[in-house]
Amino acid sequence: MYGFRIVENLQKIDQDIKRDELKYHHKRVMVSKEFTFDAAHHLHCYEGKCKNLHGHTYQVIFGISGFVGKTGLLIDFGEIKEIWKSEIEIHLDHRYLNETLPAMNTTAENMVVWIYEQMDQALKTNSRKSSYDGARVEFVRLYETPTSFAEARREWMEVE
Repeated sequence: MYGFRIVENLQKIDQDIKRDELKYHHKRVMVSKEFTFDAAHHLHCYEGKCKNLHGHTYQVIFGISGFVGKTGLLIDFGEIKEIWKSEIEIHLDHRYLNETLPAMNTTAENMVVWIYEQMDQALKTNSRKSSYDGARVEFVRLYETPTSFAEARREWMEVE
């Protein structure tokens, strides 16, 4: 069994570890962050119960890849959250999606592409671009229910 141990000497920068050791590798890596939002919508030209106004607790998962900077970070999870809160969630959470999204049928398939485009654009803005080396959206997965989701992937978004 492992015993409980209190660390007596915390590692100190420039003493126990050098700054050029913080970046361990030069490989592309991916980080993911998940969010939820509640919203109402209905579908047009659809014969089923979803033609009626109804709501979901959606779950969104972002996969963002890139190269780590000199401190060993690709992007701070807090920065992903800030983009989500300020640029995407405001259009989705506790909203009537048929009103707040661009003209589209509010299917998971349409919405996941819109969400992908918002995050992609946010990562490409000049204020963020210099901070994250090669940061790009690899995928967005949008769960409409716990067992049903739509996904947009970078390789699909960059062609056609």
